[in-house]
Amino acid sequence: MLALLTTPVVAAEPGGITLWGLIVLGGWAMWPLGLCSLAVFALIIHAVRETRRARFIPHHLLADLEKHLGTRCLDQARALVRTDRTVLARVLDVGLDRVRTDRPDANKPRIEEAIAEGLEHEENAIGQWVNYLNVVATIAPMIGLLGTVSGMIGAFQTISSGGMGRPELLAGDIGEALITTAAGLIIGIPAMLAYFILRNRLGDQMIATVQVATRLVDRLGDSAAPDRS
Repeated sequence: MLALLTTPVVAAEPGGITLWGLIVLGGWAMWPLGLCSLAVFALIIHAVRETRRARFIPHHLLADLEKHLGTRCLDQARALVRTDRTVLARVLDVGLDRVRTDRPDANKPRIEEAIAEGLEHEENAIGQWVNYLNVVATIAPMIGLLGTVSGMIGAFQTISSGGMGRPELLAGDIGEALITTAAGLIIGIPAMLAYFILRNRLGDQMIATVQVATRLVDRLGDSAAPDRS
């Protein structure tokens, strides 16, 4: 992300200011901002992987699950979900422990309650990585602003020591102030955009998982067949 900042500067300076030169000119604040940029990349990659549809719904198992739940073959259904690590499989594993085959509805309200609790836990566990993007998006501009304040303080100190008539002495402090502000925004804006995109992506996946889980539980509750497990 910091590379975006170098393009206009390099083109404008005949001497060719390098990225390292910008980091040095930006002062101490560029180091935590660099860590923030690395954190943004890592969090985006991890959150994209965690919010894939394949991590939520085991489409290759749905047909067999519907068949086993429809006939109340609970042992077979449990064996299927325990061989899979998707979100739906994990919550169904918990929900099937609440099944009461002696009841016509198979204890459906308790099953739905267990699945709802499991889905909430799964959403929180995955959503924490998306929320960290929001944290970085908030902190990065604040670090940039702190670097701006630091640069302005240095500029005023230069002025107070007699540099008012020599603008070249202020260039370093003013450069620090402007570069850190720009770097904080360059990191914070994409991080905030990625946060909203991935949060909506997670919400869509959770809705789809709830719909499939509801359909499977309905198959179990609507069946009046005896337990063949």
